[in-house]
Amino acid sequence: MQTHFGWDRFRAGQRAVVEAVLEGRDALAVLPTGGGKSLCYQLPALVRDGLVVVISPLVALMEDQVLALQKRGITAACLHAGLDPGRRQQAMARLRDESLRLLYIAPERLQGEATRQMLENHASEGRLVALAVDEAHCISAWGHDFRPDYRRLGMIRRLCPGVPMLALSATAAPRVRADILRLLDLRSPLVQVSSARRVNLNYTMQRRPRDPMPQVLEALEQSRGAALIYARTRRSVELWAERLREHKVDATPYHAGLDPDTRRTALTRFLEQKRPVLVATVAFGMGVDRGDVGLVLHLDLPATPEGYLQESGRAGRDGQPASCLVLFSPGDRTTLSWAMQASGRSGSSLEERRRLDLAQQQLRRMEAVAEGEMCREQALLLAV
Repeated sequence: MQTHFGWDRFRAGQRAVVEAVLEGRDALAVLPTGGGKSLCYQLPALVRDGLVVVISPLVALMEDQVLALQKRGITAACLHAGLDPGRRQQAMARLRDESLRLLYIAPERLQGEATRQMLENHASEGRLVALAVDEAHCISAWGHDFRPDYRRLGMIRRLCPGVPMLALSATAAPRVRADILRLLDLRSPLVQVSSARRVNLNYTMQRRPRDPMPQVLEALEQSRGAALIYARTRRSVELWAERLREHKVDATPYHAGLDPDTRRTALTRFLEQKRPVLVATVAFGMGVDRGDVGLVLHLDLPATPEGYLQESGRAGRDGQPASCLVLFSPGDRTTLSWAMQASGRSGSSLEERRRLDLAQQQLRRMEAVAEGEMCREQALLLAV
């Protein structure tokens, strides 16, 4: 840990998880954003001098972590649909010569025969140190970021029955944790749950005026380091980035509708510029490792308290003071509610109706947090 990361002590909850994995034991780690979840699977790969396979939901997350590891001299690679042939061949060559320590893959790749065969071969030859499922709340229909492809991850246990499995998330309510344990078939696992409280973050929630630009500009002027501004739709992201540029703010848009090269350039700017301003949809930011984010600003009411804790938690990962501002309107709940109902119309199964009902409950809880009079941090922690 000192050699590769420069740290001489663990953060809260990390050591128990790392030791469980090294002992060959399954684990579920719910550690707050900025709490060092990635170390829990990166360190065992180095200690055991073998391969850890990490299932990750977002290309940006994979690319960012691989780049950070490579800068530390750790051999890491990722496999996803947007990877160019040269990088794919290089990753496969490092798998064959056993020099790779961390391999990040999207959940969809586990449906391919080649990926499954690779996992089985490494497991049977004793080269697979652990399997890590990042953002594990995505597996639960009760989670704030459900991904259908995560539902199929239970097959990993059958492919690699003797390999320890580690599930990680920044937020997971008790029933989400129960889903994770059941669907991933974790066996006698260590369950490590740390408080989501971040003492260096200041939470503010205000009614959004007709034109919130003055508040946005004031928040940017008062912030330090990088700023991350969340808008609900791709169109809003583009419009706000353009408006900010008109006010002499060098803002960069980021959303899934942009081509891969444009997204990669936007991510690079956010990671490398001194005081970047990124306007993005909420999918951006999972696992993105920039410590000096001084402002996370939401231009709409977040959909869930759990999701908001995770999104706002991207601020102040260096431990320094940072601001989390939500500008909301009473109409946001209606707009989000309609969008939820529209997305649920395609299916009428009991589970889908249950998910829709839960999403509406979470939205009402988030509105209560925003409209309430008690400390915003306390209200958030009570709501999750």
